[in-house]
Amino acid sequence: MDRNYLVVVGVDGSDSSLRALQWAAHEAAQRGGTVQAITAWRWDVPGGGIANEGPADMEARDRAAQMLEQAVAALTGDTPVATEVVEGRPADVLAEASRDADLLVLGSHGHSRVWTTVLGSVAEETIRQAHCPVVVIPADEEARRRAAPPAVR
Repeated sequence: MDRNYLVVVGVDGSDSSLRALQWAAHEAAQRGGTVQAITAWRWDVPGGGIANEGPADMEARDRAAQMLEQAVAALTGDTPVATEVVEGRPADVLAEASRDADLLVLGSHGHSRVWTTVLGSVAEETIRQAHCPVVVIPADEEARRRAAPPAVR
């Protein structure tokens, strides 16, 4: 067992990320390691800018922290899980966190507005930037059906 084995997992509240969190906790438990669950958040201003810190900004950060806390509380088992809420683009935040990780775990699709066919855009971008091995946990069958556009109309 390696107490220094670190599994970083991205959590955005989507079914896919919750499945990834559960898988990461199980994997860390098998290796005697720990989990660092990370939620990245941004408060985008309509029109494309980034807001200065203010009430809406604080509210967005608080919602992200609450979501992460609830996700971790729902885990089964006793694997140590540290949480971190970081402002920034999810792919950038997770890639940076992967520098210190032994393994990065992602859900295949999150809460983005645009779905890609096989892999979510954040997962795909993060994989390209990661500094450690990456495991991508697929969405459950129902989520895959909802995400997949019809082949023929």
